[in-house]
Amino acid sequence: MNPDSRAAFVSGPPPAKKRFLPMLGHTRGKRSAVTCALKCDNACSKAVCNTSSNSYFRDIVSAELSRRSALGAGAAGILGAAVLTLGGELPAAAADPGRGSSKPGRLAFTPIAPVDAAVDSLDVPGGYGWEPLLRWGDPLFADSPEFDFDAQSAAAQARQFGYNNDYLEILRQPNGKKGLLVCNHEYVNPQIMFPAAPATAAEEAQRRGIFRNAVGLSVVELERSSRGTPWSYVRGARLNRRITLDTVFELTGPASGSDLLKTAADPQGRYVLGTLGNCAGGSTPWGTVLSGEENFNGFFRAGGTSPEDRRYGLGSDPTAMGWEREDPRFDARTGQTRNEPNRFGYIVELDPEDPESVPRKHTSLGRFKHEGANVIIARNGKAVAYSGDDERFDYLYKFVSKNKYRKNNKRHNMTLLTEGDLYVARFTGSSPAAEIDGSGSVPADGGFDGRGTWLPLVEHGTSAVAGMSVEEVLVYTRLAADKAGATKMDRCEDVEPNPATGRVYVACTNNSNRGTGTNAPVDEVNPRRENRDGHIVEITEDRSDATATTFSWNLLMLCGDPAQGDPTYFSGYPQEKVSPISCPDNLAFDTAGNLWISTDGAPSGIGYNDGLFKVALEGRERGKVEQFLSVPRDGETCGPVIHDEESMVFVAVQHPGEDGSYGAHTSYFPDYVPDGAVPAAGTVRAPRPSVVQVFRQETKPGNGNGNSGNNGNGKPEKPGN
Repeated sequence: MNPDSRAAFVSGPPPAKKRFLPMLGHTRGKRSAVTCALKCDNACSKAVCNTSSNSYFRDIVSAELSRRSALGAGAAGILGAAVLTLGGELPAAAADPGRGSSKPGRLAFTPIAPVDAAVDSLDVPGGYGWEPLLRWGDPLFADSPEFDFDAQSAAAQARQFGYNNDYLEILRQPNGKKGLLVCNHEYVNPQIMFPAAPATAAEEAQRRGIFRNAVGLSVVELERSSRGTPWSYVRGARLNRRITLDTVFELTGPASGSDLLKTAADPQGRYVLGTLGNCAGGSTPWGTVLSGEENFNGFFRAGGTSPEDRRYGLGSDPTAMGWEREDPRFDARTGQTRNEPNRFGYIVELDPEDPESVPRKHTSLGRFKHEGANVIIARNGKAVAYSGDDERFDYLYKFVSKNKYRKNNKRHNMTLLTEGDLYVARFTGSSPAAEIDGSGSVPADGGFDGRGTWLPLVEHGTSAVAGMSVEEVLVYTRLAADKAGATKMDRCEDVEPNPATGRVYVACTNNSNRGTGTNAPVDEVNPRRENRDGHIVEITEDRSDATATTFSWNLLMLCGDPAQGDPTYFSGYPQEKVSPISCPDNLAFDTAGNLWISTDGAPSGIGYNDGLFKVALEGRERGKVEQFLSVPRDGETCGPVIHDEESMVFVAVQHPGEDGSYGAHTSYFPDYVPDGAVPAAGTVRAPRPSVVQVFRQETKPGNGNGNSGNNGNGKPEKPGN
């Protein structure tokens, strides 16, 4: 067995395992060293990619809110997405976040207590139940084989729901009985996917084929009996689709056809196979879905010595997945495939209504570790997309289309992200530097706030960065943003605009390197040294115009657990009355404009499972955090989708039981047996990443055919099977 293979990590002796787990013993909170190795190639154990002298804080972006876009009527199931326009007068509360009345929203619940990280359950409030909607391996097509742990194959996985679901969208028809689910599949964990280590090189190669088909995206039709009741997926439906590493993508925008994107297999530089590291995403006002290619670098073996390679975290060591051993395009050390990594790291656009359509990668939005992208329509009709680069000390970006949105003209609107202006954010604070000492103490003026500027990278079709062409700016966007002087941020993840106020919210997950050694010091928008818990930035574009190049900002919260003495801030709300929250990741809103936050890392190293939280944004309860849901052991909360008008919430539970191994699992989610007992031999034997739907118990009489809700005390109730 090749000691450099992923199999060595799965089943090899301790020294081999440690080689792949440099974060072992160094992670914060409940974050698994296995997740670090598989998801982001141990990024935190390596040198910081951004060694520029920029010391400013990153900007926050507005996101297009079509969480509740409709799956249109008719046999074709055409999407009719609601358009959020940032323009005109905002509600009075938008001028002053402290004014206005608190809006509880339609989804009333009693917050749950944090759940210990050793507990393997999915917990929801009293009166609610849950069940999986789709699980890893569920057959999507009429000819798909049933999932079988002992009979997995690459061909079967290409016809089944993928692994580690992340971004989630639930689109609905007006009658509420038909829907469409779209989600990403970010990465795989071989050590808990298979019953035994591969015995031969052929078996090992076969597993790599399974891994290739387990990532990408899924599109799945849904149905239910009536509005507000739980969904079922439709096996064999016309719109069902799997996007894998064998799917052809078109490269669009000014960098398409560039010498920087050409390879021996694609001498024109216009088409690429597959998408990698897909994390968050967004829906567009014209009915398509966006997906961000995030941690793509870990899939490539590259030279690792050029400034471009170093800035993007591309190394020369064998990769964990080992795909370079069968497919030369993942070995980018030669001239034939040197540019292959340049063809990943973009925003992907998919038309879920057309299973024959060619998905696209938009170079106009730049190349970096896109957490996702969200689109709004500005007052002048232009599409504006916001995206964060999820790496320590990287930046926040904004794209403004050249052309304008046309209502009911999907064909035209699908060209809007192919041409336009690209900006990166610079932040400044309003408080004296002496008051930002790294402790998280609130400045004398009572809050963290200031002004910001969108710095041009590409404007009016030309490069705004000295010494770089437009193509170079769009392929080496991080280097261009370094030169522009952007603010270094604490890992900007999801960015979403509030449909009730027009303000935009950015989740900064964490950055334990902030203010240490030669790294960037604290500033008012990143005010805590060794920021392990993360924070939320709130932005208001000047003149309520999404195309403006200036904005104001404030911090909604500094996350953490006040009960443990963490330096926290919740916009003045009493700290002793909030649910502890750490490592904010994905964001969403309910119909009342409340913010919902899913977490990835759990609070403050004190050993809680990750969860989903609601945060009030207006009135006396602004900053109040309430926990709605807790995911199983080792898992991450992704999604989420809030349909509070139906009393329904959806989350994608990623990497449950990540720290286990086959035969010694730490989770059996979602196929629990009564009273949390370990499944008997011959039944369920491993956790399965799944999309979960949460609903009021009265909408699902009895336990149905799936798992019922937990009772909020960390123990699963007895589900029917």
